[in-house]
Amino acid sequence: MALPFVQSLEHGVHVIDTGFHRPLFDAAYLIVENGRAAFVDTGTNFAVPRLLAALEDLGLGVDAVDFVIPTHVHLDHAGGAGLLMQSLPQARMLVHPRGARHMVDPQALYAGALAVYGQAAMDRDYGNLVPVPADRVLATEDGMAVELAGRPLHFIDTPGHARHHHCLWDERSRGWFTGDTFGLSYRDFDTALGAWILPTSTPVQFEPAPLRQSIHRLLARKPDCMYLTHYGRVADVPRLAQLLFEQIDEMVAAAQDLRSTPDRHLALKSRLFGLCRTQLQRHGLPDVETGLGLLELDIELNAQGLGIWLDRAPS
Repeated sequence: MALPFVQSLEHGVHVIDTGFHRPLFDAAYLIVENGRAAFVDTGTNFAVPRLLAALEDLGLGVDAVDFVIPTHVHLDHAGGAGLLMQSLPQARMLVHPRGARHMVDPQALYAGALAVYGQAAMDRDYGNLVPVPADRVLATEDGMAVELAGRPLHFIDTPGHARHHHCLWDERSRGWFTGDTFGLSYRDFDTALGAWILPTSTPVQFEPAPLRQSIHRLLARKPDCMYLTHYGRVADVPRLAQLLFEQIDEMVAAAQDLRSTPDRHLALKSRLFGLCRTQLQRHGLPDVETGLGLLELDIELNAQGLGIWLDRAPS
């Protein structure tokens, strides 16, 4: 029986809605090949029952999972990884080398998120982080490849959103699992023109030049599609990439313009809302104001990340 929170795509790729924040906001992926499986991103602790239910619904046991692969260690991508690993006896975790220690000992990761979100939100949205035994964690390298039942999966280092970010190339589907490197594209914003996309400059490691370079590296494979954590598979990759580059430039210019403005954070949020309003009007979204409401959290975090980048960057 099909589960309402699972969408099965071609090439053995399944999109699992983790239930984080709202429907179709945060995805985990399950790749299945010849009876073996890998999870890419996990959502939070509260997503783990959905991930295990998806596995069972596909007729796979917990011992069929070979890999758990967070694209990076932000909690909407990896917060449930430790808890999930407890249920998967054969799985190894493949994680960026800058993130591996945070999976083994998540105390600093938790403290950093606590500083951003506060205790009430941490309890409500994430719960306690579960450590992963060090001998079950393998740090990836740029250019590294593994095989899932003979299906090659390739990793590249993709800083820009975070320095602990890698992306995963799946030759079978000719698609990248991009985490947050290729931005956010919610299905609420699909119009006759196709998907709309927004860069994410979430704190604390946004760096525009490395992000542009990472996106160019993704494009070099001429992918047919991108599998976004937020949210789902998108095609029409060259158009979306151009839109990302334009918006990265606009966001950076806005931040630099407002560098010395009193109440900079509020001013930057207002400018980002304005940029998104113009984009969504151009994209033909019927109800732009409702769309902007859905982007409130992302714009808040983008403004925070841009502010931190400004304070690091030379004036």
